[in-house]
Amino acid sequence: MAKREIKGDVILFPAPVVLVTCVDKNGKPNIITLAWAGVICSEPPMVSISIRPHRYSYLLIKEEKEFTVNIPTVDIMKETDICGTVSGRDADKFNLTKLTPEPAKHVRSPLIKECPVNLECNVKETMLLGTHEIFLAEVIAVHIDESVMTPAGRIDYAKAKPFSYNWGEYWSLKEKIGCYACSKK
Repeated sequence: MAKREIKGDVILFPAPVVLVTCVDKNGKPNIITLAWAGVICSEPPMVSISIRPHRYSYLLIKEEKEFTVNIPTVDIMKETDICGTVSGRDADKFNLTKLTPEPAKHVRSPLIKECPVNLECNVKETMLLGTHEIFLAEVIAVHIDESVMTPAGRIDYAKAKPFSYNWGEYWSLKEKIGCYACSKK
């Protein structure tokens, strides 16, 4: 199979779609949809998110140094897309999408009830990389809806129904095709 070289681009896929909540200094919440998010450390558990500095949520997270990461399901793909295409400067995204804010236990940023997995995060460090600033954050609490848990206490991804962003498209997880270290069995 022949390969064609193209100019450098961000084609690392799939990229998880997440809904990140944050609050302003008065506690008013906002939601931003991101695909530039990922795990960066196991101990302590840490994630990263990257946001363009002109985005409204960027300022809130930069000032408050906290956020929550909420994993949306394919069932709320439309609401998730709205949160990435409308600015929180102009609209209350919880009102607009009818998503439900729930109090977090350790941060002021709310959890999103419709998302079966939520991570409470404290920002530890940031770095401006070019068009985006990366926020490195410690995960201080995880909330998992029991309806998406296996009997062993793990997440059943078929029930959680996350989706990804792939170069302008959203893709669901179709089926399990392997597991870590299965090549060694």
